[in-house]
Amino acid sequence: MADKKSPASGWPIIQGDYHSGSAESCVAVCTFGSHLDEQGICDAGAAICGSCKTENLGLEKLIANTISNPNIRFVIFCGTEVKGHLSAQSLKALHENGVEGGKIVGSQGAIAFIENLDAAAIERFQQQVEIIDIMESEDMGAITAKITECAGKDPGAFEGDAMVVDVSEGEGGAEGGAVAATANPQFLEIEAKLNAIEKKLEFADAELAQRYGRKVGRDIGILYGLVAGLIVFMMLLVLLPKLGGFI
Repeated sequence: MADKKSPASGWPIIQGDYHSGSAESCVAVCTFGSHLDEQGICDAGAAICGSCKTENLGLEKLIANTISNPNIRFVIFCGTEVKGHLSAQSLKALHENGVEGGKIVGSQGAIAFIENLDAAAIERFQQQVEIIDIMESEDMGAITAKITECAGKDPGAFEGDAMVVDVSEGEGGAEGGAVAATANPQFLEIEAKLNAIEKKLEFADAELAQRYGRKVGRDIGILYGLVAGLIVFMMLLVLLPKLGGFI
């Protein structure tokens, strides 16, 4: 059995939108813009599972909870990308490229600035975990299969002990609110606009789905009508000659 270590006291140490499972599991799961059966995913073997909506404070929380548990060696990316924020792409860029001048190198997110993690914490995250990317998948079977696959190649706890970092919530008090208390007001304005755009896009997606559903329902009704008419016509062709009728 792979060697295990004790996570930081009170792990998970950062509050957020997640469920937790066994602290000895080697797998964390992030669903990004999707809200799946997080408890079910933990029951399937994940140490922690939750969403991540922003490319700044959201990523910081995820990283803080990961490096404070040296048993976590894999982070599975699944669910949908977050429009505008691109938190999945940003976290992958951070893992691959790091941070320069406070900005995630290679991130396409509008406000991909890291304020609460120093270079040591970021390097620890890069070294401790492997990213398993099955983005856009919301299938529980596929997710649990990846958890099982990762568990089967568990390398054991990371050589370093739990690393604890302090992540400030900022003035907004929630992941989707302020980037941090010291953030540039322009960044906060951009984030507010992104959140508004995201809500409009979600509304538009729902409206399109409803319109598509109505169109499909109408087309199916027309098809059923045609089939029923054809059946009646065929029956007339068969029965009328027997009844002495004609066509």
